[in-house]
Amino acid sequence: MTKAQPPANFEAGLGRWLVLALPYAWLVLFFLAPFALILKVSLSEPELSQPPYAPVFDSWDASVIVDKLRSLSLGAYARLIEDALYLRSYLESAAMAGAATFATLLIGYPLALAIARSPARWRLLLLTLAIAPLWTSSLVRVYAWILILKDEGVLNHALIALGLVTEPLHIFATNWAVLIGIVYAYLPFMALPLYAAIENQDRQLAEAAADLGAGAGGIFWRITLPLSLPGVYAGALMVFIPAVGEFVIPDLLGGSDTLMIGTTLWNDFFVNRDWPAAAAAAVALLALLLGPLLFYERMQMQAGANRR
Repeated sequence: MTKAQPPANFEAGLGRWLVLALPYAWLVLFFLAPFALILKVSLSEPELSQPPYAPVFDSWDASVIVDKLRSLSLGAYARLIEDALYLRSYLESAAMAGAATFATLLIGYPLALAIARSPARWRLLLLTLAIAPLWTSSLVRVYAWILILKDEGVLNHALIALGLVTEPLHIFATNWAVLIGIVYAYLPFMALPLYAAIENQDRQLAEAAADLGAGAGGIFWRITLPLSLPGVYAGALMVFIPAVGEFVIPDLLGGSDTLMIGTTLWNDFFVNRDWPAAAAAAVALLALLLGPLLFYERMQMQAGANRR
């Protein structure tokens, strides 16, 4: 007798379940679990102990766990509101990330358009060159900018040698240096979505507009740019969200007046040893960043509805 074989639809259903389960398991393991830990720390109180917060759930006794749950508080979130340092950190981080996003858009759009309109045999090479900086450690690239932007660095030597300036430009250890570093670091994340959006456009639309008498400017503003807006939104999110929480670039290229939430979190964690305040600031930052994500999701849903 032969064993009964499982029906084909059972195997197909199991395969679909596994395909869906793996990404969710990844999210639970590497996002939800760490976030739950950070959320718990944010509801704790700072202590001069190891770890530097209380309560610590080190017992499986139900009564002990209930007592410790009752001792959780929103004190760290109250300190976020009371201390103007955190509000200033959020505002300056948002302003810096917004300026960097706008600058990467101004640079990345012509770059992506040029690559998309280049001959097909050159596109792969040009795309490779666009993402080549990502093959090098970000720390090494930031240190390279230190050598370029310092008063005695390569940039000032070149400007003085060309007679464009008579004394060094004081760029290093300023917000301008931080902006330059962020724009350089995240430019590929803007250029690639823009390239994909422009490359997927129907070339016949531009040709039809040209046949009807539209000039290059009219074709760009009425066809190319509107059709590439999904790439603009995606690139803006990919630059703005990590730039808000950037730490390495402001720490190495910024000065004493540079204040971003990433450096504030670092100081709370490793200098002040106030882990609950740092965790609360991180949770609040994540909550604030949900706004742009929800806006992008809504734009995607509207675009899908319009296509249907």
